[in-house]
Amino acid sequence: MNFKKMIKQTTILTFTAALMLGGATQTFAKGNNKPIKPEYNDYGFSHITRADMLKLPKQQNGKQFQVPKFDASTIENIPAAIKFDEIGNKIEMDVWDTWPLQNADGTVASYKGYQIVFGLAGDPNNGSDTFIYLFYKKEGDNSISSWKNAGRVFKDSDKLVPDDYVLNNQAEEWSGSATMTSDGKVRLFYTNRHPWDPDRGFYGKQTLTTAQINVSAPDGDTLKIDGVEDMKSIYDGNQGEIYQSVDITGFSKGDYDDNHTLRDPHYVEDKGHKYLVFEANTGTTTGYQGEESLFNKAYYGNSNAFFQAEKKKLLSSADKTSAETANGALGIIELNNDYTFKKEMKPLLASNTVTDEIERANIFKLNGKWYLFTSSRGSKMFIDGIDDEDIYMLGYVSNSLTGPYKPLNGTGLVLHQDLNPYDITWTYAHFAIPQAKGNNVVITSYMTNRGYFGDHHSTFAPSFVLNIKGSKTSVVPNSILEQGQLTLKGNKPY
Repeated sequence: MNFKKMIKQTTILTFTAALMLGGATQTFAKGNNKPIKPEYNDYGFSHITRADMLKLPKQQNGKQFQVPKFDASTIENIPAAIKFDEIGNKIEMDVWDTWPLQNADGTVASYKGYQIVFGLAGDPNNGSDTFIYLFYKKEGDNSISSWKNAGRVFKDSDKLVPDDYVLNNQAEEWSGSATMTSDGKVRLFYTNRHPWDPDRGFYGKQTLTTAQINVSAPDGDTLKIDGVEDMKSIYDGNQGEIYQSVDITGFSKGDYDDNHTLRDPHYVEDKGHKYLVFEANTGTTTGYQGEESLFNKAYYGNSNAFFQAEKKKLLSSADKTSAETANGALGIIELNNDYTFKKEMKPLLASNTVTDEIERANIFKLNGKWYLFTSSRGSKMFIDGIDDEDIYMLGYVSNSLTGPYKPLNGTGLVLHQDLNPYDITWTYAHFAIPQAKGNNVVITSYMTNRGYFGDHHSTFAPSFVLNIKGSKTSVVPNSILEQGQLTLKGNKPY
């Protein structure tokens, strides 16, 4: 998501103004005349380094990384993605970020013989119509026409929980994850976004949120949402020390160039403990942002000679100001057994100086190792050779949930697509789903940019297969599946 696109800016900090304030070749700490001294500080967690990302433009041409080419003539809108407005007019919805109901180990859950997917959906002509819907199909039925729509998960009144100011003021519902609990209940985690209304003190705050979704099967062909319970806010960044909270951005001062993320909660369990891994930005004690970050060798990787040369180039680059505020992270918090907040933990991974936005946190254990994935856009990365049309899924591996994480395939590159955004086969939000057996995972995503066409809506993209062996991955040739397919069929998945 592009947070800045939601903001009607009244003032814009131009690059010229940024030069006046900091200077493209400024090497002094703001507020004093002391030069900034280079340091190495990894803050105790792993990083997406500039050295690794600079290898992507050459590496990404390899066949093992290519998102398959899809036949545009076969792509269908989701027939069930229908709603009606207040006066009964039919609206064919866009459906973009989706996530399946999963077991605690990440495999797809079976709920009364159905597979369930939660997804963001809304009116293609109304960008603020962003809410979570529940789609379902019978196990074994994989065609896009087999999906049914149980409707929007939450009623507008559900957020009026007593004494939850954050939830009471929710404007939109953003993506997350869902788990089937040990007692067979459906537990949803999602992102509550506040409105953008500076006059009232609202700056689009993002909060990790949860609820139990009550689902029944009234007959042999239907699932029904029977309301929700235990709906509550979990985490919003607290004071901004570990993860950037909206309160410590420049928003309240009219500076909207600092992208803020605290969203996409992904539920995971390990050794009897419950966790959420999520998209975030580093906080004031974990390698925050600012010109000083350009002098931290840990963010560059490679040798000291590389650091000196790349730093010099970055300090005189048009990307300098953006790189200073680039501090994306994949964060983690522990939950209590009742899914309330227990404690903050250090990030699993950060992308200081590279990008402010690493989305769709996704993590699972496979063959004794933990695999961590994230989606990112070239348009949000400040790396030479990467352009606005590059789309990536990056991946990392560790022997433990909390790291350290090492990049898959040497750099972290797992998937790449380079298409004109007006190509209907353009995809994003790639999501890896482990299977019950074997080294293959199913990759889902959405296809077609929202609101770009009158007859083509954002829809389930055809799934495909990724093979994982240790620290190596590769797209399996000729493995294109049905649109939205979640699981493989025995030993012959495609």
